[in-house]
Amino acid sequence: MCPPEHFEVSYSINPWMEPDKPTDAPLALVQWDRLRARLVSLGHRVDVVPPRPGLPDMVFAANAATVIDGRVLAARYRHPQRSGEEPAYQAWFAEHGYPVRQAGFVNEGEGDMLPTGARILAGTGFRTDHRAHAEAADHFGLPVVTLHLVDPYFYHLDTALAVLDHEEIMYYPGAFSPDSQALLRELYPDAILADEADAAVFGLNAISDGEHVLLPQSAVHLTESLRAAGFTPIAVDLSELLKAGGAAKCCALELRESLPSTERRREPS
Repeated sequence: MCPPEHFEVSYSINPWMEPDKPTDAPLALVQWDRLRARLVSLGHRVDVVPPRPGLPDMVFAANAATVIDGRVLAARYRHPQRSGEEPAYQAWFAEHGYPVRQAGFVNEGEGDMLPTGARILAGTGFRTDHRAHAEAADHFGLPVVTLHLVDPYFYHLDTALAVLDHEEIMYYPGAFSPDSQALLRELYPDAILADEADAAVFGLNAISDGEHVLLPQSAVHLTESLRAAGFTPIAVDLSELLKAGGAAKCCALELRESLPSTERRREPS
């Protein structure tokens, strides 16, 4: 994670960003720190990457890379406003002993690459180049499933879909092309489906450890669905960061040492 010490909305690279609207960097930092503290309280280790001036979106650490089995496929951003984040995060990985491969095509990390137990779900349509999907498959040795995003308000896969546990997901069908909707129904017939209202408050931009799911407090229907499925939803407020088009998942990049091989057992409540 990276604290939003330099957070602001000074440019617009997605429909959520309106530079004319005021932002509150101290409030963003308070909300971010509450998220970090909650993850720590749940037993997770949180490594903090130092923020750099002039990179207001560096807080969205999930976009920096994809990490599986301790190997890093580093991001290559589509928009030049974010390109300065690339060397910042790559330097951190190198300093901490992670082998890093630089992306050959536009690839916005876990924004569009969501590993599950058996595969990588990969988004394209607005940010990540579809050719980056084959690159990820080659680097990690996992099958990659391409999903086409069609709504600019859901410009990254992690705004429209969340991996909850080994081969369990939730998603908003309206964010995807008809073919991708059909593919998701085939692969995940028991997935939790979000309605437009919960998707619009970034309810799918959630962090799950297979038991607890941290998601925006305003995603009330998803919260009910998660609880019914045996998960423990935890409400978080990241309303200030939403002004830049990000929420809980955007703020955290998972440093996977390995992918899960078995599904955790939960009893529905």
